[in-house]
Amino acid sequence: MMKKPVVHITNFNLKFQDKYVLKDLCWTINIGENWLLSGESGNGKTSLVKAIANLIPNYGTVEINFNPASHLAGVVHYVANWYQFKDLEGQSNFYYQQRYNKQVASTTNSVGSELRHFGQQNQLKPDTLNPILAALDFENLLAATLIELSSGEHKKLQLIKAIWLKPQLLILDLPYNGLDSASRRNLNLLLDHLVEDGTQLILISNETEMPSSINRFAKIESGKLVETAEMQHLADLFTEVEKPLPAFFGKKQWPSVKSHLIKMIDVNVSYGDKKVLKNINWEVKAGEKWALQGPNGSGKSTLLSLICADHPQAFANNFYLFGNLRGSGESIWEIKERIGLISPELHWYFDPSATVWQSIVSGFYDSSGLFCEPGYTKRLQADELIYFFGLDDYKNTLMSQLPLGKQRLALLGRTIIKNPELLILDEPCQGLDQQQTFHFNKLIDELCKNGTTLIYVGHFESQLPDCIEKRIVLENGEVQAIENILETVSNA
Repeated sequence: MMKKPVVHITNFNLKFQDKYVLKDLCWTINIGENWLLSGESGNGKTSLVKAIANLIPNYGTVEINFNPASHLAGVVHYVANWYQFKDLEGQSNFYYQQRYNKQVASTTNSVGSELRHFGQQNQLKPDTLNPILAALDFENLLAATLIELSSGEHKKLQLIKAIWLKPQLLILDLPYNGLDSASRRNLNLLLDHLVEDGTQLILISNETEMPSSINRFAKIESGKLVETAEMQHLADLFTEVEKPLPAFFGKKQWPSVKSHLIKMIDVNVSYGDKKVLKNINWEVKAGEKWALQGPNGSGKSTLLSLICADHPQAFANNFYLFGNLRGSGESIWEIKERIGLISPELHWYFDPSATVWQSIVSGFYDSSGLFCEPGYTKRLQADELIYFFGLDDYKNTLMSQLPLGKQRLALLGRTIIKNPELLILDEPCQGLDQQQTFHFNKLIDELCKNGTTLIYVGHFESQLPDCIEKRIVLENGEVQAIENILETVSNA
């Protein structure tokens, strides 16, 4: 007797703005199959797997068949790319700087309490959690509150729960976003062990890294699911598309600054006995292009928060920004006016009720959403960026209604619209497909030709712009290396 497939989808349809994204899609997942699903951002991948997990209404037939004889949990567990957490009163209206305010950090649960609650809810054995925590280097974070975690640490917390649960079907949406290289390798080993124990996987990813247990590949094309061979699957994703740079970017040349743009002298940040940054010495001169790297939890986000005037401990340190000692009279908004920032945390706390156009224009005012009427020139620049990023059809769409990759493109437009003196790009390509990543990094290369100073955080070496010339590496809050990348490459 033939066994039923684990997942059987027939005639699945999905519309967005009266246009079909998925049309009469069919997909059968048999026992022993572990799938990697890829394709362009916004083509319906996430909606499809959410339907399998019964998280959105089904517009078609989605049949799930669990094995009643299995010792694994008879559930579909979906790990979203986007982590949503609430405070102790069940609210999620956090603000961006709240993570660095220790007086309000206690409004969210601790990591340990969150995991204990999850374990009790799903009747999991506490002793089976420890090896997972060790593999993802998470044991030292049990006392931290949820709002204190970085984006990479939030991703790890999601993954730890999923692996501890051991579901019969595990769906991971962009699981490698925000993870350092060691964590990605260990995650793949953990997933392979899960598969050996009977779990089946569906991964949404455009990365070449994947568990060795992945044995089926597919992409979505013209609303249908198309199975591919591995090499074809990776090669077909990328086609180069060139667009002219919006004209207003060429109109500003930053003046030559002889002194440092950023200078940190023995900078420290600590919360009680916990030292987050330890004796940081770092100088960034005007026009330099830096990569900021290090493992999850190494202090990168805290370092950037000092530069962006979001961290109150900046005033307690010997720290110069744009040639001025912090706390010597400049306002937070005078600093922010000269900086363009994007980060996963900024995206988390951004106003989801703003439209794409409003979100991009808000970059002129460093606000989360738009609260004033912009002038003609600002409106024109926003329209140019919307065309450049291919967001014409979404101009008046709410951010909350967009696929994650499209949201990120809109926020990238917001970051660069004022052509800032200092660009800080913290994992800017999370959620983008390979073509969008290539397109964005080419834009950064062009922007930086006019003297813009750049700090770029990225865990994937392949996703760095070509213009990067220097690197600072943090580990456990300390500087492990400062090096010239160009010299490293030429001597390799």
